[in-house]
Amino acid sequence: MPDGGTTQEAILRDYPRLSLDDTLDFHCGKGVDCFTSCCRDVSIVLTPYDVLRMKKALHLDSTEFLEKYTILGCTKDQKLPVVLLKMNAGDKRCPFVSDEGCSVYVHRPWACRMYPLGVAEPNGSHPTERGFYFVIHEDLCHGHGNGSQCSIRDWISSQSIDTFEMMGDPFKDLMLNEFWEKGEPLEPRKLEMYLMACYDLDRFRRFVFETRFAEIFDVDEARLEAVRTDDEELLIFAMEWLRFSLFNEKTMKLKASVLDSMQRANDKAGIESETLR
Repeated sequence: MPDGGTTQEAILRDYPRLSLDDTLDFHCGKGVDCFTSCCRDVSIVLTPYDVLRMKKALHLDSTEFLEKYTILGCTKDQKLPVVLLKMNAGDKRCPFVSDEGCSVYVHRPWACRMYPLGVAEPNGSHPTERGFYFVIHEDLCHGHGNGSQCSIRDWISSQSIDTFEMMGDPFKDLMLNEFWEKGEPLEPRKLEMYLMACYDLDRFRRFVFETRFAEIFDVDEARLEAVRTDDEELLIFAMEWLRFSLFNEKTMKLKASVLDSMQRANDKAGIESETLR
């Protein structure tokens, strides 16, 4: 990820814009003298899928993983919390990195596997303003020019980035909703819902199966069974529930009995309102 001094505006203005067919010459490993130097005193924002992969790799409940290995930060506009990987208190090194390298390498976060590649997605509406890739150069990193050239497309494939991007799409869709442009922070109850459904997936699963959830929402039995046993399916389901709960989108369906009860309550309220006039 770019350092704190590299702004989105600077990237859009100054960085060469790369496509999937452009090339990258980079290598990271024990043969490079800066090996693991970049894994210290850095802000790694974790995506929901990052948390899912890492907690499974460590055989931890999501609540335990979050408490032990993460801290909460906040977006620049203070609207939403972000989950950050917690560095060690002493040397500020990533808790999963030793001199031998990363102990969770196969399940390392999206930001780590992308490095030194960055991706920019302009917010402008102009048709020529398309997303692009760029290469991050930092003084501490000596891996540039030490590999064999490969296309950006091949780099993405070799780092399994495509899997992370595919699983990240539901969260990306959630965050691109126009609701966030209104400038209103989430109320505490909805903020708790957001954190649970995005990051604390084991707690969200308990919420689905240990409350009246199934009595309220009309969910196919096969889908419920998939949610019970498959973390990836659970994450997708959680994003759909959030879009329903936060934005009133039709991503979930209420049971007919619940709709009838709501209609009766509305009718009763209407009658009482007329009586008081």
